[in-house]
Amino acid sequence: MVSATHESLNPTSSGLERDARDMHARGTVDPGNIAIGVIIGRTSEFFDFFVYAIASVLVFPKLIFPFADPLHGTMLSFLVFALAFVARPIGSFIFMAVDRRYGRGVKLTAALFLLGGSTASMSFLPGYAEVGVYAIILLSVFRFCQGLALGGAWDGLASLLALNAPTNHRGWYAMIPQLGAPIGFMLASALFAYFVTSLTTADFLDWGWRYPFFCAFAVNVVALFARLRLVATPEFGALLERHELEPVKMTELLRVHGRDVLIGAFVPLASFATFHLVTVFPLSWMTLYSQQSPGSFLLVEFVGAICGIVAIICSGLLADRIGRRNQLAVGAVLIACFAFVAPWLLDGGNTGRHMYVILGFTLLGLSFGQAAGASASRFSLNYRYSGSALTSDLSWLIGAGFAPFVALSLSSQFGLVYTSLYLLSGVVCTLVAIFFSKTLETRDN
Repeated sequence: MVSATHESLNPTSSGLERDARDMHARGTVDPGNIAIGVIIGRTSEFFDFFVYAIASVLVFPKLIFPFADPLHGTMLSFLVFALAFVARPIGSFIFMAVDRRYGRGVKLTAALFLLGGSTASMSFLPGYAEVGVYAIILLSVFRFCQGLALGGAWDGLASLLALNAPTNHRGWYAMIPQLGAPIGFMLASALFAYFVTSLTTADFLDWGWRYPFFCAFAVNVVALFARLRLVATPEFGALLERHELEPVKMTELLRVHGRDVLIGAFVPLASFATFHLVTVFPLSWMTLYSQQSPGSFLLVEFVGAICGIVAIICSGLLADRIGRRNQLAVGAVLIACFAFVAPWLLDGGNTGRHMYVILGFTLLGLSFGQAAGASASRFSLNYRYSGSALTSDLSWLIGAGFAPFVALSLSSQFGLVYTSLYLLSGVVCTLVAIFFSKTLETRDN
Protein backbone atom coordinates (compact mmCIF):
# COMPACT_ATOMS: atom_id res chain seq x y z
CA MET A 1 0.00 0.00 0.00
CA VAL A 2 1.34 3.43 -0.91
CA SER A 3 1.92 5.72 2.02
CA ALA A 4 0.49 9.20 2.19
CA THR A 5 4.00 10.65 2.20
CA HIS A 6 4.97 8.80 -0.96
CA GLU A 7 1.68 9.74 -2.61
CA SER A 8 2.30 13.41 -1.93
CA LEU A 9 5.58 13.16 -3.80
CA ASN A 10 3.93 11.84 -6.96
CA PRO A 11 4.10 14.25 -9.90
CA THR A 12 1.01 16.31 -10.69
CA SER A 13 0.38 14.47 -13.93
CA SER A 14 0.71 11.01 -12.37
CA GLY A 15 -3.06 10.72 -11.95
CA LEU A 16 -3.61 11.28 -15.66
CA GLU A 17 -0.79 8.88 -16.48
CA ARG A 18 -2.25 6.21 -14.20
CA ASP A 19 -5.62 6.64 -15.93
CA ALA A 20 -3.91 6.13 -19.28
CA ARG A 21 -2.24 2.98 -17.98
CA ASP A 22 -5.59 1.68 -16.75
CA MET A 23 -6.90 2.03 -20.31
CA HIS A 24 -4.05 -0.19 -21.54
CA ALA A 25 -4.24 -2.63 -18.63
CA ARG A 26 -5.98 -5.40 -20.55
CA GLY A 27 -3.02 -5.98 -22.83
CA THR A 28 0.72 -6.12 -22.44
CA VAL A 29 3.44 -4.62 -24.57
CA ASP A 30 6.04 -7.12 -25.66
CA PRO A 31 9.71 -6.23 -26.28
CA GLY A 32 9.04 -6.04 -30.02
CA ASN A 33 6.56 -3.19 -29.61
CA ILE A 34 8.84 -1.44 -27.17
CA ALA A 35 11.70 -1.78 -29.67
CA ILE A 36 9.67 -0.11 -32.43
CA GLY A 37 8.77 2.80 -30.16
CA VAL A 38 12.37 3.22 -29.05
CA ILE A 39 13.68 3.20 -32.64
CA ILE A 40 11.09 5.77 -33.73
CA GLY A 41 12.00 8.01 -30.82
CA ARG A 42 15.74 7.81 -31.40
CA THR A 43 15.31 8.28 -35.15
CA SER A 44 13.47 11.56 -34.61
CA GLU A 45 16.20 12.88 -32.32
CA PHE A 46 19.01 11.96 -34.69
CA PHE A 47 17.09 13.24 -37.71
CA ASP A 48 16.95 16.70 -36.13
CA PHE A 49 20.58 16.35 -35.13
CA PHE A 50 21.85 15.41 -38.59
CA VAL A 51 19.71 17.92 -40.46
CA TYR A 52 21.54 20.59 -38.51
CA ALA A 53 24.92 18.83 -38.88
CA ILE A 54 24.70 18.67 -42.66
CA ALA A 55 23.53 22.27 -42.89
CA SER A 56 26.46 23.33 -40.69
CA VAL A 57 28.71 22.27 -43.60
CA LEU A 58 26.67 23.04 -46.70
CA VAL A 59 24.61 26.08 -45.67
CA PHE A 60 25.59 28.03 -42.57
CA PRO A 61 29.18 28.90 -43.56
CA LYS A 62 27.76 30.76 -46.58
CA LEU A 63 24.47 32.00 -45.10
CA ILE A 64 25.50 32.95 -41.56
CA PHE A 65 29.28 33.45 -41.84
CA PRO A 66 29.79 34.89 -45.35
CA PHE A 67 32.38 37.37 -44.02
CA ALA A 68 34.83 34.50 -43.41
CA ASP A 69 36.66 32.35 -45.95
CA PRO A 70 35.18 28.85 -46.50
CA LEU A 71 37.51 27.14 -44.00
CA HIS A 72 37.03 29.58 -41.16
CA GLY A 73 33.33 29.93 -41.93
CA THR A 74 32.97 26.16 -41.49
CA MET A 75 34.98 26.27 -38.26
CA LEU A 76 32.73 29.02 -36.89
CA SER A 77 29.73 26.93 -37.89
CA PHE A 78 31.19 23.96 -36.01
CA LEU A 79 31.56 26.08 -32.87
CA VAL A 80 27.83 26.82 -32.97
CA PHE A 81 27.29 23.11 -33.69
CA ALA A 82 28.96 22.31 -30.34
CA LEU A 83 26.51 24.49 -28.36
CA ALA A 84 23.90 21.73 -28.32
CA PHE A 85 26.30 19.37 -26.57
CA VAL A 86 27.07 22.00 -23.95
CA ALA A 87 23.34 22.45 -23.40
CA ARG A 88 22.47 18.75 -23.09
CA PRO A 89 23.53 18.27 -19.45
CA ILE A 90 21.73 21.51 -18.57
CA GLY A 91 18.63 20.17 -20.31
CA SER A 92 18.83 16.99 -18.28
CA PHE A 93 18.94 18.97 -15.03
CA ILE A 94 15.95 21.09 -16.05
CA PHE A 95 13.77 18.34 -17.48
CA MET A 96 14.53 15.87 -14.69
CA ALA A 97 13.01 18.48 -12.37
CA VAL A 98 10.00 18.70 -14.69
CA ASP A 99 9.76 14.91 -14.65
CA ARG A 100 9.76 14.76 -10.85
CA ARG A 101 7.15 17.48 -10.54
CA TYR A 102 4.82 16.91 -13.49
CA GLY A 103 5.53 13.42 -14.81
CA ARG A 104 7.19 11.73 -17.76
CA GLY A 105 4.44 12.57 -20.24
CA VAL A 106 4.69 16.32 -19.62
CA LYS A 107 8.47 16.16 -19.78
CA LEU A 108 8.52 14.32 -23.11
CA THR A 109 5.86 16.54 -24.66
CA ALA A 110 7.70 19.72 -23.68
CA ALA A 111 11.10 18.39 -24.75
CA LEU A 112 10.01 17.09 -28.16
CA PHE A 113 8.01 20.21 -28.98
CA LEU A 114 11.05 22.28 -28.04
CA LEU A 115 13.26 20.05 -30.19
CA GLY A 116 10.95 20.09 -33.20
CA GLY A 117 10.13 23.77 -32.75
CA SER A 118 13.78 24.79 -32.52
CA THR A 119 14.72 22.80 -35.60
CA ALA A 120 11.72 24.00 -37.61
CA SER A 121 12.42 27.61 -36.57
CA MET A 122 15.81 27.37 -38.25
CA SER A 123 14.04 26.99 -41.57
CA PHE A 124 12.94 30.64 -41.27
CA LEU A 125 16.41 31.84 -40.37
CA PRO A 126 17.48 35.03 -42.18
CA GLY A 127 21.01 35.31 -43.46
CA TYR A 128 23.84 37.54 -42.28
CA ALA A 129 23.27 39.73 -45.32
CA GLU A 130 19.74 40.55 -44.11
CA VAL A 131 20.10 41.05 -40.35
CA GLY A 132 23.82 40.98 -39.65
CA VAL A 133 25.02 39.60 -36.33
CA TYR A 134 21.45 38.80 -35.26
CA ALA A 135 21.53 35.85 -37.68
CA ILE A 136 24.41 34.37 -35.66
CA ILE A 137 22.58 35.03 -32.39
CA LEU A 138 19.36 33.41 -33.63
CA LEU A 139 21.19 30.35 -34.92
CA SER A 140 23.04 30.00 -31.61
CA VAL A 141 19.83 30.30 -29.58
CA PHE A 142 18.02 27.71 -31.70
CA ARG A 143 21.00 25.36 -31.51
CA PHE A 144 21.24 25.75 -27.72
CA CYS A 145 17.51 25.01 -27.44
CA GLN A 146 18.04 21.87 -29.50
CA GLY A 147 20.57 20.73 -26.93
CA LEU A 148 18.27 21.50 -24.01
CA ALA A 149 15.53 19.49 -25.69
CA LEU A 150 17.82 16.54 -26.42
CA GLY A 151 18.73 16.46 -22.74
CA GLY A 152 15.04 16.38 -21.88
CA ALA A 153 14.12 13.75 -24.47
CA TRP A 154 15.64 10.94 -22.38
CA ASP A 155 12.57 8.78 -21.72
CA GLY A 156 13.79 5.59 -20.05
CA LEU A 157 12.33 3.43 -22.81
CA ALA A 158 15.71 1.91 -23.62
CA SER A 159 15.92 0.71 -20.02
CA LEU A 160 12.33 -0.55 -20.24
CA LEU A 161 13.31 -2.51 -23.33
CA ALA A 162 16.42 -3.96 -21.68
CA LEU A 163 14.54 -4.92 -18.53
CA ASN A 164 11.98 -6.79 -20.64
CA ALA A 165 14.70 -8.59 -22.62
CA PRO A 166 15.67 -12.24 -22.05
CA THR A 167 18.74 -12.56 -19.85
CA ASN A 168 20.85 -14.20 -22.55
CA HIS A 169 20.00 -11.50 -25.12
CA ARG A 170 20.91 -8.32 -23.22
CA GLY A 171 23.40 -7.26 -25.87
CA TRP A 172 20.88 -7.78 -28.66
CA TYR A 173 18.24 -5.60 -27.02
CA ALA A 174 20.79 -2.99 -25.92
CA MET A 175 21.74 -2.35 -29.56
CA ILE A 176 18.16 -1.70 -30.74
CA PRO A 177 17.91 1.95 -29.57
CA GLN A 178 21.22 2.68 -31.34
CA LEU A 179 19.63 1.90 -34.72
CA GLY A 180 17.94 5.29 -34.57
CA ALA A 181 21.24 7.06 -35.30
CA PRO A 182 21.97 5.62 -38.77
CA ILE A 183 18.29 5.65 -39.71
CA GLY A 184 18.02 9.33 -38.75
CA PHE A 185 21.19 10.05 -40.73
CA MET A 186 19.83 8.23 -43.77
CA LEU A 187 16.65 10.33 -43.75
CA ALA A 188 18.56 13.59 -43.33
CA SER A 189 21.25 12.80 -45.90
CA ALA A 190 18.71 11.59 -48.46
CA LEU A 191 16.67 14.79 -48.16
CA PHE A 192 19.71 17.03 -48.51
CA ALA A 193 21.12 14.95 -51.36
CA TYR A 194 17.85 15.35 -53.25
CA PHE A 195 17.76 19.13 -52.91
CA VAL A 196 21.49 19.60 -53.53
CA THR A 197 21.37 17.60 -56.77
CA SER A 198 17.99 18.92 -57.98
CA LEU A 199 18.52 22.64 -57.48
CA THR A 200 21.03 25.23 -58.54
CA THR A 201 23.43 26.39 -55.85
CA ALA A 202 21.61 29.72 -55.60
CA ASP A 203 18.18 28.11 -55.15
CA PHE A 204 19.50 25.59 -52.65
CA LEU A 205 21.05 28.32 -50.49
CA ASP A 206 17.96 30.50 -50.88
CA TRP A 207 15.17 28.07 -50.03
CA GLY A 208 16.00 24.43 -50.80
CA TRP A 209 17.93 23.75 -47.58
CA ARG A 210 14.94 24.84 -45.51
CA TYR A 211 12.69 21.89 -46.40
CA PRO A 212 14.50 19.26 -44.30
CA PHE A 213 14.12 21.57 -41.31
CA PHE A 214 10.39 21.89 -42.04
CA CYS A 215 10.05 18.13 -41.77
CA ALA A 216 11.50 18.03 -38.27
CA PHE A 217 8.37 19.15 -36.47
CA ALA A 218 6.18 16.51 -38.10
CA VAL A 219 8.74 13.78 -37.41
CA ASN A 220 8.89 14.76 -33.74
CA VAL A 221 5.09 14.72 -33.37
CA VAL A 222 4.98 11.15 -34.71
CA ALA A 223 7.79 10.16 -32.34
CA LEU A 224 6.04 11.83 -29.41
CA PHE A 225 2.88 9.75 -29.81
CA ALA A 226 4.92 6.57 -30.25
CA ARG A 227 6.73 7.25 -27.00
CA LEU A 228 3.71 8.40 -24.99
CA ARG A 229 1.92 5.20 -25.95
CA LEU A 230 4.68 3.21 -24.25
CA VAL A 231 4.94 5.53 -21.26
CA ALA A 232 1.22 4.84 -20.69
CA THR A 233 1.68 1.06 -20.48
CA PRO A 234 1.28 -0.93 -17.25
CA GLU A 235 4.86 -2.20 -17.61
CA PHE A 236 6.24 1.33 -17.50
CA GLY A 237 4.01 2.20 -14.56
CA ALA A 238 5.14 -0.89 -12.65
CA LEU A 239 8.78 0.09 -13.08
CA LEU A 240 8.00 3.59 -11.87
CA GLU A 241 6.27 2.16 -8.78
CA ARG A 242 9.41 0.11 -8.08
CA HIS A 243 11.46 3.33 -8.58
CA GLU A 244 13.49 1.75 -11.40
CA LEU A 245 12.67 4.47 -13.92
CA GLU A 246 12.02 7.40 -11.61
CA PRO A 247 14.17 10.53 -11.84
CA VAL A 248 16.36 11.51 -8.91
CA LYS A 249 18.00 14.81 -8.08
CA MET A 250 21.29 15.20 -9.90
CA THR A 251 23.05 16.23 -6.69
CA GLU A 252 21.97 12.97 -5.07
CA LEU A 253 23.02 11.02 -8.15
CA LEU A 254 26.51 12.53 -8.12
CA ARG A 255 26.84 11.92 -4.38
CA VAL A 256 26.01 8.22 -4.72
CA HIS A 257 27.30 7.44 -8.22
CA GLY A 258 29.75 10.24 -9.02
CA ARG A 259 32.56 7.82 -9.82
CA ASP A 260 30.28 5.74 -12.05
CA VAL A 261 29.20 8.85 -13.95
CA LEU A 262 32.83 9.81 -14.54
CA ILE A 263 33.97 6.37 -15.68
CA GLY A 264 30.80 5.76 -17.68
CA ALA A 265 31.27 9.02 -19.58
CA PHE A 266 34.62 7.81 -20.91
CA VAL A 267 33.64 4.21 -21.78
CA PRO A 268 32.04 5.08 -25.17
CA LEU A 269 34.48 7.88 -26.03
CA ALA A 270 36.10 6.04 -28.95
CA SER A 271 32.67 5.43 -30.45
CA PHE A 272 31.42 8.98 -29.96
CA ALA A 273 34.60 10.53 -31.37
CA THR A 274 34.30 8.27 -34.42
CA PHE A 275 30.64 9.29 -34.75
CA HIS A 276 31.44 12.73 -36.12
CA LEU A 277 34.68 11.80 -37.82
CA VAL A 278 32.77 9.58 -40.28
CA THR A 279 29.69 11.79 -40.74
CA VAL A 280 30.19 15.55 -40.40
CA PHE A 281 33.96 15.91 -40.69
CA PRO A 282 34.50 14.04 -44.01
CA LEU A 283 31.63 16.01 -45.54
CA SER A 284 33.38 19.25 -44.56
CA TRP A 285 36.77 18.01 -45.80
CA MET A 286 35.29 16.92 -49.12
CA THR A 287 33.44 20.22 -49.54
CA LEU A 288 36.55 22.29 -48.82
CA TYR A 289 39.28 20.28 -50.53
CA SER A 290 37.79 18.28 -53.39
CA GLN A 291 35.73 18.74 -56.51
CA GLN A 292 33.24 16.00 -55.68
CA SER A 293 29.58 16.99 -55.56
CA PRO A 294 28.16 17.19 -52.01
CA GLY A 295 25.05 15.39 -53.23
CA SER A 296 26.99 12.38 -54.48
CA PHE A 297 29.06 12.25 -51.29
CA LEU A 298 25.89 12.32 -49.17
CA LEU A 299 24.65 9.30 -51.10
CA VAL A 300 27.92 7.51 -50.29
CA GLU A 301 27.34 8.34 -46.63
CA PHE A 302 23.79 7.00 -47.03
CA VAL A 303 25.29 3.67 -48.08
CA GLY A 304 27.73 3.91 -45.20
CA ALA A 305 24.81 4.31 -42.78
CA ILE A 306 23.34 1.06 -44.12
CA CYS A 307 26.64 -0.65 -43.31
CA GLY A 308 26.41 0.95 -39.88
CA ILE A 309 22.99 -0.61 -39.31
CA VAL A 310 24.32 -4.06 -40.19
CA ALA A 311 27.29 -3.53 -37.86
CA ILE A 312 25.07 -2.38 -34.98
CA ILE A 313 23.01 -5.57 -35.35
CA CYS A 314 26.21 -7.62 -35.36
CA SER A 315 27.34 -5.83 -32.20
CA GLY A 316 24.33 -7.22 -30.37
CA LEU A 317 25.11 -10.77 -31.47
CA LEU A 318 28.78 -10.34 -30.60
CA ALA A 319 28.09 -8.85 -27.16
CA ASP A 320 25.85 -11.81 -26.26
CA ARG A 321 28.64 -14.22 -27.21
CA ILE A 322 31.76 -12.60 -25.76
CA GLY A 323 30.32 -10.07 -23.31
CA ARG A 324 29.73 -6.35 -23.67
CA ARG A 325 32.98 -5.36 -21.98
CA ASN A 326 35.07 -7.45 -24.38
CA GLN A 327 33.00 -6.34 -27.35
CA LEU A 328 33.56 -2.66 -26.51
CA ALA A 329 37.30 -3.29 -26.14
CA VAL A 330 37.43 -5.06 -29.51
CA GLY A 331 35.55 -2.17 -31.10
CA ALA A 332 38.00 0.36 -29.64
CA VAL A 333 41.01 -1.60 -30.92
CA LEU A 334 39.50 -1.79 -34.41
CA ILE A 335 38.88 1.97 -34.34
CA ALA A 336 42.55 2.43 -33.40
CA CYS A 337 43.55 0.40 -36.45
CA PHE A 338 41.22 2.51 -38.57
CA ALA A 339 42.85 5.68 -37.24
CA PHE A 340 46.21 4.66 -38.73
CA VAL A 341 44.84 4.31 -42.27
CA ALA A 342 42.26 7.12 -42.13
CA PRO A 343 44.58 9.94 -43.34
CA TRP A 344 45.60 8.03 -46.48
CA LEU A 345 42.01 7.11 -47.25
CA LEU A 346 40.74 10.67 -46.87
CA ASP A 347 43.59 11.93 -49.03
CA GLY A 348 43.15 9.16 -51.59
CA GLY A 349 40.68 10.79 -53.97
CA ASN A 350 37.05 9.79 -54.37
CA THR A 351 37.76 6.08 -54.00
CA GLY A 352 39.74 6.59 -50.80
CA ARG A 353 37.10 8.85 -49.27
CA HIS A 354 34.37 6.36 -50.12
CA MET A 355 36.33 3.55 -48.47
CA TYR A 356 36.88 5.80 -45.45
CA VAL A 357 33.12 6.32 -45.08
CA ILE A 358 32.12 2.67 -45.57
CA LEU A 359 34.81 1.30 -43.26
CA GLY A 360 34.28 4.07 -40.71
CA PHE A 361 30.53 3.54 -40.49
CA THR A 362 31.04 -0.20 -40.11
CA LEU A 363 33.46 0.15 -37.22
CA LEU A 364 31.30 2.86 -35.69
CA GLY A 365 28.32 0.51 -35.70
CA LEU A 366 30.26 -2.28 -33.98
CA SER A 367 31.30 0.09 -31.19
CA PHE A 368 28.26 2.39 -31.00
CA GLY A 369 25.83 -0.55 -30.81
CA GLN A 370 26.68 -1.25 -27.16
CA ALA A 371 27.54 2.28 -25.99
CA ALA A 372 24.19 3.01 -24.34
CA GLY A 373 23.99 -0.34 -22.58
CA ALA A 374 27.45 0.16 -21.15
CA SER A 375 26.37 3.44 -19.56
CA ALA A 376 23.18 2.05 -18.05
CA SER A 377 24.87 -1.01 -16.55
CA ARG A 378 26.91 1.03 -14.09
CA PHE A 379 23.99 2.20 -11.98
CA SER A 380 21.81 0.59 -9.34
CA LEU A 381 18.12 0.41 -10.26
CA ASN A 382 17.00 3.55 -8.41
CA TYR A 383 19.62 5.65 -10.19
CA ARG A 384 19.65 3.96 -13.60
CA TYR A 385 17.32 6.40 -15.36
CA SER A 386 18.96 9.67 -14.26
CA GLY A 387 22.45 8.18 -14.25
CA SER A 388 22.18 6.93 -17.82
CA ALA A 389 20.91 10.32 -18.99
CA LEU A 390 23.68 12.37 -17.39
CA THR A 391 26.42 9.91 -18.39
CA SER A 392 25.23 9.97 -21.99
CA ASP A 393 25.16 13.77 -22.01
CA LEU A 394 28.72 14.00 -20.72
CA SER A 395 29.95 11.35 -23.17
CA TRP A 396 28.51 13.26 -26.11
CA LEU A 397 29.97 16.53 -24.83
CA ILE A 398 33.48 15.18 -24.21
CA GLY A 399 33.72 12.78 -27.12
CA ALA A 400 31.63 14.29 -29.90
CA GLY A 401 30.62 17.89 -29.26
CA PHE A 402 33.80 19.58 -30.45
CA ALA A 403 35.08 16.71 -32.63
CA PRO A 404 34.27 18.31 -36.02
CA PHE A 405 35.83 21.62 -34.99
CA VAL A 406 38.97 20.01 -33.52
CA ALA A 407 39.39 17.59 -36.42
CA LEU A 408 39.03 20.30 -39.07
CA SER A 409 41.31 22.70 -37.18
CA LEU A 410 44.07 20.13 -36.74
CA SER A 411 43.85 18.64 -40.21
CA SER A 412 43.76 22.01 -42.03
CA GLN A 413 46.74 23.36 -40.08
CA PHE A 414 48.94 20.31 -39.48
CA GLY A 415 47.63 17.60 -41.81
CA LEU A 416 45.17 14.73 -41.63
CA VAL A 417 47.47 12.60 -39.48
CA TYR A 418 46.62 14.80 -36.49
CA THR A 419 42.98 13.82 -36.86
CA SER A 420 44.10 10.24 -36.33
CA LEU A 421 45.86 11.27 -33.13
CA TYR A 422 42.64 12.85 -31.93
CA LEU A 423 40.75 9.64 -32.65
CA LEU A 424 43.43 7.57 -30.92
CA SER A 425 43.06 9.69 -27.79
CA GLY A 426 39.41 8.64 -27.65
CA VAL A 427 40.43 4.99 -28.01
CA VAL A 428 42.88 5.31 -25.12
CA CYS A 429 40.20 6.89 -22.92
CA THR A 430 37.78 4.07 -23.73
CA LEU A 431 40.28 1.30 -23.00
CA VAL A 432 41.36 2.90 -19.71
CA ALA A 433 37.72 3.39 -18.66
CA ILE A 434 36.91 -0.23 -19.53
CA PHE A 435 39.89 -1.37 -17.46
CA PHE A 436 38.61 0.51 -14.42
CA SER A 437 35.00 -0.50 -15.03
CA LYS A 438 34.00 -3.66 -13.18
CA THR A 439 30.23 -3.63 -13.56
CA LEU A 440 29.60 -3.84 -17.31
CA GLU A 441 28.85 -7.56 -17.04
CA THR A 442 27.54 -7.88 -13.52
CA ARG A 443 24.36 -5.82 -13.53
CA ASP A 444 21.23 -6.25 -15.57
CA ASN A 445 20.82 -3.69 -18.26
